[in-house]
Amino acid sequence: MTSLSFILTYGQHNFRNSLLLGHTFLALRACKTLVDRLPHYIFLTALPQLISRICHSNEEVFIQLCKIIASVLCSYPQQAMWHMIAVSKSSYPVRVKRCHEIFETAKRKNGNLHKFIADCTKLADKFLELSNKPVEKDSHHVSLNSILRGLPRLLSDTSFSRIILPLQQQMTVTLPASSETLHSHNPFPKSQVYLESVEDQIEIMLSLQKPKKLTLRGSDGKCYIMMCKPKDDLRKDCRLMEFNAFVNRCLLRDPESRKRDLRIRTYAVVPLNEECGLIEWIENLNGLRHILHCLFRELGVYMSGMELKKHMCKVDTPLNKKREVYLKILVRRHPPVFGMWFLRTFPDSQAWLRARMAYCRTTAVMSMVGYILGLGDRHGENILFDATCGDTVHVDFNCLFNKGETFDWPERVPFRLTHNMVSAMGPTGCEGIYRRSCEVTMRVMRDEREALMSILRPFIHDPLVEWSRADSRARSGGTGEINNEKAQMHVSIIEQRLSGQIHTKSRGINLPLSVEGQVSSLIEEATNIDNLCQMYIGWAAYM
Repeated sequence: MTSLSFILTYGQHNFRNSLLLGHTFLALRACKTLVDRLPHYIFLTALPQLISRICHSNEEVFIQLCKIIASVLCSYPQQAMWHMIAVSKSSYPVRVKRCHEIFETAKRKNGNLHKFIADCTKLADKFLELSNKPVEKDSHHVSLNSILRGLPRLLSDTSFSRIILPLQQQMTVTLPASSETLHSHNPFPKSQVYLESVEDQIEIMLSLQKPKKLTLRGSDGKCYIMMCKPKDDLRKDCRLMEFNAFVNRCLLRDPESRKRDLRIRTYAVVPLNEECGLIEWIENLNGLRHILHCLFRELGVYMSGMELKKHMCKVDTPLNKKREVYLKILVRRHPPVFGMWFLRTFPDSQAWLRARMAYCRTTAVMSMVGYILGLGDRHGENILFDATCGDTVHVDFNCLFNKGETFDWPERVPFRLTHNMVSAMGPTGCEGIYRRSCEVTMRVMRDEREALMSILRPFIHDPLVEWSRADSRARSGGTGEINNEKAQMHVSIIEQRLSGQIHTKSRGINLPLSVEGQVSSLIEEATNIDNLCQMYIGWAAYM
């Protein structure tokens, strides 16, 4: 993989530098040898990163990429096609052309792929059509047969290819425990579940885009729920899920992390094009805002939106005034009640303790990962909690790379750690389980920074990242591959954070800190009253 990273990074410059030219050809030769020797599931783990570079300017590099991706597609067509669908429907003509070149290469290697690729494309087209089907304004349910008969008809065709459900458990590669079983290892040991049909009753969600909640029936007879979401680019969410899955593998390898069961709760995100996609539905999740609002109403301290607006400060209101409103009005009307939800949801003492520990640990991991990536917009509807185990689950990863600092009300905290979240951690608050979990997570990420950066660097070249909305297509020259200074700057900031340097809205870059010092500084920033009182009122720093 090191040879591949070198080729992708420096291959586009080899015509300028004879020394790089020689090294690139050596790396290409080594890469060709590795492709023939390594099992293809190794490349499947990095397939999204490889796909993001298919518009590489060096023809030799693309030929090698084409060979690798086509080989993966031949060996694992079920998983690979779900990754390739969005690229095949890109708005960048060059990306589409390169994608079809890969398809043709794979077909020449495996003649059975002709019909499979065609059927996958038909299925994706039907999901896209369903996603964009308008529904009546006040309707909560709709019949599939009444709006799109073509989808059930397609799936009932006996000649239609068997296509797996794009669930996380079916898309995630299981790596071998030992190199001795590298070639004999089965990366997908569980029986695959194929899509058999879609239930006729579709639930329409209440949000602005009116996403549709589908019930998919698998070949095992069970029902699986996925959300078909229109008018929302899910490619960034998909890439972050892949990054989170890699972080999980790093955490699983570390003894201290494994002992604490540190992990990120992930779910499948499948982009179908640049505006629509499928999201795996996780049952029994409750949003932080919903939980707290219910508890505040019970206690008779709930503040309506109109009442909150009366106390809303302006951006240029003096800090002293913001602090006074925050402490004397907003926080007093929003007491720390989150711990009550755990007591009610987990009435058994052992279950309650396990849930609280799971909450502390999963919150800690995402706090550190979110800080490294500059993840913002962590309001009460983007953080949810699993009512079966207490896990924290984050959704909506569109606000990345410190984009929140550019809002009209710039975000000032590295992650959400408000007084309600701290109080639910127990009498010691963020000391103990939470802090130690943060330290272990940060140490693992700093130890694995080269591997993590190899996943993040393709963001520089991928048009899905809105470094500068207006001219991203112009800078790519229509090729679908970009390279600009702003992207490089953000990746450089991530590298600095992974080296122990603190880089937040209120603090510039300084000397690298120890893991403990870095975590302590971040917790201080996240809980600082002067930072919280300057957050936009919709972020609800007072809850």
